[in-house]
Amino acid sequence: MTITRDWRVRPAAAADVEAVAELRALVLRPDLERLGRYDGRRVRQRLRDGFDPAHTWVIEVGGAFAGCVALRPAEDAHWLEHFYLAPGHQGDGIGSGVLRALLERCDRAGAVVRLNVLRGSAARRLYERHGFTAETEDPVDVFMVRRPHRPSLPHPAPPRRTGRT
Repeated sequence: MTITRDWRVRPAAAADVEAVAELRALVLRPDLERLGRYDGRRVRQRLRDGFDPAHTWVIEVGGAFAGCVALRPAEDAHWLEHFYLAPGHQGDGIGSGVLRALLERCDRAGAVVRLNVLRGSAARRLYERHGFTAETEDPVDVFMVRRPHRPSLPHPAPPRRTGRT
């Protein structure tokens, strides 16, 4: 695994929607085809219909568009959505770094995080490594949840011996 350190996130703009829609179609195609659900027009339109730049960040590598992620607040949780990384950047630590930063923010806020991932998707392993567990499944999606993690408190130092018994 090669770790790419030259990445950053920036707030999304409305103008990013088409790049994100194209990336979504590219990234989801193998899993959607495997599930018999791929429709290129529909996969792009669903992204356009749900795209909210106010809760979305663009991931850039070397200054170029490489992915996106959204964290949408809801009544009882934050929903992690539209987390796509270009295939050439998958497996080199960027997704884990982005996810870790978002989850640390949610942990500080005490927020539950929910998501859904396609059944059989390799992305499920990433989410499980970061503390998500499956709640329910249907024929297409696995719905996962992650409760807030509290930072570990340091263990108190053992009492010092004074030489007296």
